[in-house]
Amino acid sequence: MKPLDLIGAAVSSTFRSKTRTILTILAIFVGAFTLTITNGLGTGINRYIDDTVSGFGASDVLTVTKKADASAAPGSTAPRVYDPSTATTGGGRTGENTVSVLTSADLDALAKVSGVTTVKPVRSVSIDYIQSGGGTKYVISAAGSLVSGQTVKLDAGAKPDDAGSDLQLALPSTFVTPLGFSSAKDAVGKTVTLAVTDATRKQHTVDATVSGVSETTFSLTGGASSLLPNDALTNALYTAQQTGVQADQQNRYLQARVWFSSGASATQVKALQDRLTTAGFTSTTLQQQLGTFKAVIDGIVLVLNAFAIIALLAASFGIINTLFMSVQERTREIGLMKAMGMSSGKVFGLFSLEATFIGFLGSALGVLGGMLVGSVVSRILGRSLLSDLSGLQLVAFDARSIVFVILLVMVIAFLAGTLPAARAARQDPVESLRYE
Repeated sequence: MKPLDLIGAAVSSTFRSKTRTILTILAIFVGAFTLTITNGLGTGINRYIDDTVSGFGASDVLTVTKKADASAAPGSTAPRVYDPSTATTGGGRTGENTVSVLTSADLDALAKVSGVTTVKPVRSVSIDYIQSGGGTKYVISAAGSLVSGQTVKLDAGAKPDDAGSDLQLALPSTFVTPLGFSSAKDAVGKTVTLAVTDATRKQHTVDATVSGVSETTFSLTGGASSLLPNDALTNALYTAQQTGVQADQQNRYLQARVWFSSGASATQVKALQDRLTTAGFTSTTLQQQLGTFKAVIDGIVLVLNAFAIIALLAASFGIINTLFMSVQERTREIGLMKAMGMSSGKVFGLFSLEATFIGFLGSALGVLGGMLVGSVVSRILGRSLLSDLSGLQLVAFDARSIVFVILLVMVIAFLAGTLPAARAARQDPVESLRYE
């Protein structure tokens, strides 16, 4: 019997007992369906995280802080010695976080580290309000910071020109109507006023041009409900905010951004981070910061996949039972096939192919059902509960994961079918022909 004939015989024999075979396929369907949904969940969330990193445009940027003094470790009940080179959060209570600030000397030291191409301090600006044309003043979140290469999702206009000297910002779409603009397009090119308070409690105002209106969405890196200024506007606001600050307290930063070669490999980036650590700094990439999210998601998906595998293993017993019954019912047929010259290997292959075909049918139906349900659920949640997470497709699928699920189920089905297939292959043709 040729291989194609063997496959044809296996397919035609599969549904000799339709009810038994269909029930077995349904059991496999449950496991394959669950496995497809859980893999799709992991793919969708991890893809969103990757898109977030890509959209942030920071694949060649490290966020750098200065190592805190070990003597100021959090959790100590002893009073801490004042150190002007540190900044504290938590209102001075025991257990607050203490970090060492970066000075101009630290920025110079960073620039000298091998592999560093550019160093920029992260200037923290706290905005009191935003106003347009003498109208109502609105509280707005602390300004974000535009990173070179960052992708800004806009409803209208363009992202701020970070290389120019004009004071520009991207305005969140939720502020368009309150500030008196008729539409996002109407807001583009208009002037708004921002206010900051300096160290002497004097308020300063800075006028800036709306270069574009950003979508008000939320992501793993924070919300887009804060305005996004260009470098020139950030400097202007920061300078106004620093008015009255003592000379020894000026130009102190909690963080800095360090750029390296965009073509650097992961090994080279790790080597750079080691050099920064030796120099007394702590550094992370955005991918590393979001790596925790991916690790948690992967862990959850792994647990859910384990339940799906358990369901498939339970279904494998159904395959064993189905084929054992088939072997028993077809004992004389097996004896006849062997008497006509069919080898034990081909008998084994016939029943193994039946098991694999049952696995294929169950996995294909499970994958199709999982993709259909996952797509519908993802679309519904994307329009309701997860509408703030722009671009998130909660359950997503890729060809590799789909093929993996089908092949995995077929392998499990094949392994389940080996025991009854081996029993069929061992049948003695004479005894089988006598079987009643």
